[in-house]
Amino acid sequence: MSFDRPAFNRRHFLELLAAGMGAGMLPSALAAQAAAAGQPVRGGTLIANVSPEPSAGLVGGINISAPVLPISASIFDGLVTYDRDFKPQPQLAESWEQSADGKTITFRLRRGVTWHDGVPFTSADVQYSILNVVKKTHPRGGSTFAKVTSVDTPDAHTVVLNLSGPSPVIWSALFGTETQIVPKHLYEGTNPLTNPWNSKPIGTGAFVFKEWVRGSHILLERNPNYWDQGKPYLDRVIFKAIPDAGARAVALENGEILLAANNPVPESDVARLAANPSLVVNTEGWQAPAPIFFFDFNWRQERFRDIRVRKAFAHAIDRKALAENVWYGLATVATSPVPSYQKAFHNPDLPQYEYDPRKAEQLLEDAGLKRDANGVRLSITHVTCAPYGPVYVRAGELFRQQLKQIGVEVKLINYDLGTYVRKLFTDYEFDTSSMWYSCYPDPQIGVQRRFWSKNIKPGSPSSNGSGYSSPEMDRAIEAMQEEGDVEKRKAHIFEMQRIAQEDVASITLLELQFYGIYNKRLQGLRAGPLTFYSTLADAWLQS
Repeated sequence: MSFDRPAFNRRHFLELLAAGMGAGMLPSALAAQAAAAGQPVRGGTLIANVSPEPSAGLVGGINISAPVLPISASIFDGLVTYDRDFKPQPQLAESWEQSADGKTITFRLRRGVTWHDGVPFTSADVQYSILNVVKKTHPRGGSTFAKVTSVDTPDAHTVVLNLSGPSPVIWSALFGTETQIVPKHLYEGTNPLTNPWNSKPIGTGAFVFKEWVRGSHILLERNPNYWDQGKPYLDRVIFKAIPDAGARAVALENGEILLAANNPVPESDVARLAANPSLVVNTEGWQAPAPIFFFDFNWRQERFRDIRVRKAFAHAIDRKALAENVWYGLATVATSPVPSYQKAFHNPDLPQYEYDPRKAEQLLEDAGLKRDANGVRLSITHVTCAPYGPVYVRAGELFRQQLKQIGVEVKLINYDLGTYVRKLFTDYEFDTSSMWYSCYPDPQIGVQRRFWSKNIKPGSPSSNGSGYSSPEMDRAIEAMQEEGDVEKRKAHIFEMQRIAQEDVASITLLELQFYGIYNKRLQGLRAGPLTFYSTLADAWLQS
């Protein structure tokens, strides 16, 4: 492994690329016939894009930033995967059963699975991972697995989760990049957040990590000992770092890269690329992550504890203009922290803050924030979500313009990904910020983390970075976690949304329509709501 290699080695990358082209573009006559018949063809190198390049490790359930997850999904398998209807399907667990009272879930693990270093995968790995990684360090795991009181391992291939009561949310969170299973023999006795194996991961998945050349690429190679015999079909996958969005669009158009997740091109380019007959623009693959964009206050600052100030900001931002002009229609105005299309959980009857600069001005006046000689009531900094693309910088510009109308002077700050994560989730050095989080199919997985005081976890990305803390909110969230009855639990979820909106704990702005783009030569992607967070074990290249 050569993770520590410091320089961009273009020659080495081109050698890898040439090797892949040889295998993938010059198939045998039999392979050509198989491809023509729509049957998987073995061999070849898939060149994919990673954007932005990960700042830390590649273990999706520890470093949960979006660019890590499509890579991690092919290195690590989960207990289960999901079909198009988000029903669990076997992966590391061959079967499972839940007791009638919902207090135990038993998984029967697949036999003969090994970690990439040759050590057998056992129930001890699952026990360690759930109790010491998922529950303790994952920004969502503490809530998702809140009812898990212990994990038993009666034998090497059986895992029993013991719960204090029924927990519907667990069944939506068992996939590999959410409920992360890591090798106990490499993690036990360490801090999972800083374990060096995060950057040179050892998994159980279809592809084996080989190297990470910073600024160039991440190389995965076929796992010859993969439990699913005959898979994967590809010889290797190279995740190439292309920092410039325009260059990524060109690389997709000319076939230099065949797969790019995480909104790889500007929203203004989507319609043009969708019209390209060799490309597919896929939005379905993001339905389960359910990304939502919001504006946060740093609640550690006294000025933002005045609800009149927070309401003023909410009335000052034109969310319709944000969706139509900044996102080119690839977003809709959010009315709740829970996306509207999650009809089982979305509360349609919540207070809203319409775009009204006059009302915003009056609220600031009432809060005692008068304009000075230069017309400024308040000066703040705003950290944009710049690492994830220029659209977030443009959103920041819109915030700056609209807040200026009500006398708020905004200085925009654009960080690289590593600095962004550190400033917002470790140092808490910001006034306001904007970011997107994945909500996932159940609000207990992705929504409550924004508002639960126990999710203020220094050093944990995508946790409660704002520092918002409310006893009333905590009671609603913890009641949601504890309640096993579906309808009673729904009432607590509705209550969580009501409190968030009434408190203006954060300004939920948009429901985002994310997209991934891939070349039609690439076959075998796992279709469904988790397309871009799924393994590439089934993927193959058509000539």
